[in-house]
Order: sequence, then C-alpha cells, then structure tokens
Amino acid sequence: MWLVTITCSSETWKRLSSDFLAIADKYPGTCTSSKKMPDGKRFMEYKIEDVGDAEAFQDECQNLEGFTAVFESL
Repeated sequence: MWLVTITCSSETWKRLSSDFLAIADKYPGTCTSSKKMPDGKRFMEYKIEDVGDAEAFQDECQNLEGFTAVFESL
C-alpha cells in the first residue's frame, strides 16, 4: 500500500481542480484526506495499492502547474 500526498495553492486549485480530479479518477485508490488549510493551500492524500499506479499518479499530478506530489510506503 502506498500513500500519495498532493498539495497546491488555492489559486491553482481554482484553475486546475477539474484536471486533477480527472487524473485521480484514472487510478484505483481511496482519497483518505482532502483539506483546505487556513492559508488556502489544498492538501490531499490517496491510498493506492500498486506501486506503479502510485508513481504514475504522482507523475501526472506533478505535470499540473502548481501541484506537488510525493508517495511513500505505508
């Protein structure tokens, strides 16, 4: 099991949330957390079973301007 953590600014979320959600829908996983922080930053976590899917999801998220993503083993 892998945890993919994605962050972006509130402005980036307003512009690219639909693109991000389309990417997230492509991968079999569970959103375990989605928070809007007091400073407006968006923070999301997804549990994904397959390491290849976790890595591909991370890569696609990072291709969105203003998004950062990392994954780690659970």
